[in-house]
Amino acid sequence: MQINEDLTTGPIREHFMRLAIPAAIGMLFSTLYNVVDTFYAGYFGTQAQAGLSIGFQAFFVLVAFGFGIGAAMSALVGNAKGRKDVSDARHLAAQGISFAVILTVILIGVALATGPTLIALISEPGAYRDAGLSYFNWLVMSLPGFILAYGGNGILQARGDTVSMQRALIVAFFFNVGLNPLFMYGIPGVVPGLGFNGIALATVVSQSGVAVFILYRAFGRSIMQDLRVTEFIPRPAKFLEIAGQAFPVSFTMLITFASGFIVQYALKAYGQESLAAYGISLRIEQLFLLPALGITVALVPIAAQNFGAGNHDRVRQAFRRCWVWGVIATACAFPFLWFLGGPITALFSSDPEVIRIGALFLKVEAVILPIYVVLFSVNSLLQALKKAVWSLWIGIYRQGVGMVLFIWLFTAVVDWGLAGVRIAIATAVATGLIVSLAVVRRVARDKIGGLTTA
Repeated sequence: MQINEDLTTGPIREHFMRLAIPAAIGMLFSTLYNVVDTFYAGYFGTQAQAGLSIGFQAFFVLVAFGFGIGAAMSALVGNAKGRKDVSDARHLAAQGISFAVILTVILIGVALATGPTLIALISEPGAYRDAGLSYFNWLVMSLPGFILAYGGNGILQARGDTVSMQRALIVAFFFNVGLNPLFMYGIPGVVPGLGFNGIALATVVSQSGVAVFILYRAFGRSIMQDLRVTEFIPRPAKFLEIAGQAFPVSFTMLITFASGFIVQYALKAYGQESLAAYGISLRIEQLFLLPALGITVALVPIAAQNFGAGNHDRVRQAFRRCWVWGVIATACAFPFLWFLGGPITALFSSDPEVIRIGALFLKVEAVILPIYVVLFSVNSLLQALKKAVWSLWIGIYRQGVGMVLFIWLFTAVVDWGLAGVRIAIATAVATGLIVSLAVVRRVARDKIGGLTTA
């Protein structure tokens, strides 16, 4: 199936449906993929689940750069498509892949050099730190798969294709279900198992498969028909253009993951149960965010193409529909997270303390999920308008300065203990929304004449 949508014409609602539903389904299976890992880690106890949580957090600090490249490709190639400049769109796509390959090599070196320090920063000496470090070291082998898959997917999204990644993630999920026990326990009498590390190896294999498929789909598009090998040779001007869009998004994601370190640093004082509950609650939260995330992912190519074409009113319409639909979707999750947080957490752990803390965390998430959606919508619009650097500054406040300030206030000054950590996160999110709305109003006024029709 060759998808090459012109998002500058036709009903915006239909474009959202066509892009958001496959994106949300793909992210559902991506989240279920992580849920499966958490489930299997439970076979090795709370220490293994805590180790998976910190190892995964450290690893995704590196994968943040993959998100950035994907966002850059979606925005830049989408803008070129909106301008009907096929040659520039093709050249940007080729340069983006080259950029991703070079960055992957650098990130592998960074991972090997800094991994132990990252793990030590958010853990105490003991079995769960050892598990986290071992898990991280195995995951490093999956970096090429993650970075290249995100870059290729950005190219596909710019052309209106969110189906390819959906299919890849569905297949990867089912492979992960089978590969986890195979690599954990091996084949008795034939191949020995790797124990807890088998979970990481399953990710390496399945994510590498995702990357191969996504690149195959990206290079099979009509945009790449006249592609020449010389177009992959790094061009400073194009690399700077890509970096200018990718790195603000990457560092925004980096701050997101760094905020996870801040939270885990605060939680480690309350024991490994709190760390395990935090990791479980994050995966549950992601499940309920999926419909809204699919909508905000769809906003980038829709707004990017229309901005490139000069259809500013359609950009405004797309942004408005994005956050309204997202808020409605997350509001529907409230009763499940508020009243059923404990039973849902119990699906992943039999430890009563983990279940109690998980239920507490999910109550707070029930309240702030709609706020997340508006924040994500703002970030998507800023990416489409090629002003992703503002997302970075918003993230620095919300997930850096604000997070540290409010955790200190609610745990050290007010002394609300474990609940104070979660309330601090909610406060940082709420105040971050205020900042982001002020920023996007100013950017929209300069780029598209405002957020409301003139």
